[in-house]
Amino acid sequence: MMFKKGACLIVSGPSGSGKSTLIKEILKEFDDVYFSISTTTRPKREGEIEGVDYYFVTKEEFEEGIKKGLFLEWANVHGNYYGTSIEQVQKALSEGKLVIFDIDVQGFEAIMKTPLKKITTSVFVTTPTMSELKRRLKQRGIDDEETIEKRLQNAKKEIEYMPKYEFILINENLEKSKELMLALAKVARLKKDYLEIEEFIKFWINN
Repeated sequence: MMFKKGACLIVSGPSGSGKSTLIKEILKEFDDVYFSISTTTRPKREGEIEGVDYYFVTKEEFEEGIKKGLFLEWANVHGNYYGTSIEQVQKALSEGKLVIFDIDVQGFEAIMKTPLKKITTSVFVTTPTMSELKRRLKQRGIDDEETIEKRLQNAKKEIEYMPKYEFILINENLEKSKELMLALAKVARLKKDYLEIEEFIKFWINN
């Protein structure tokens, strides 16, 4: 007998810190993983694909989903809604998969107030300095100066949540950061809640 239920890995950090690149490394290296695709009212950027990067919906559709309780967590960031569908997460966990969340600090706090907290590992990804974050945001070339400034101000607020996370990953050297993120994914995969452990103990004693 082996544990069959899944586990969760929350990855948070300022926009531009490299979260997406590090998560893609996990998806490339591990098979039994489900990346939780967020639903958003944010406009689709060039190159983004529906159902791969995000599920894009209208503000009205999102607010209807809130009323119906379809989201595990949701937040309004920079005037746009972002949320995580309950149904897909539950399905992936029942299949024994590691569910990866790329969510902000508000989403992290929301999930940590649910029963999923018992099987969740959290990591906060950041650049070494704020000036480095600014450099990376400018380098990627998808935001205007006003948006970059908003992201930097938001990053100042997000960084205050770092003590609440189990692990901190300072993304200075990308290759080293990839190795560390893969190690964290392995750790997260091993996390089990009390009931699962009790079930295994009973099985172990009787076999």
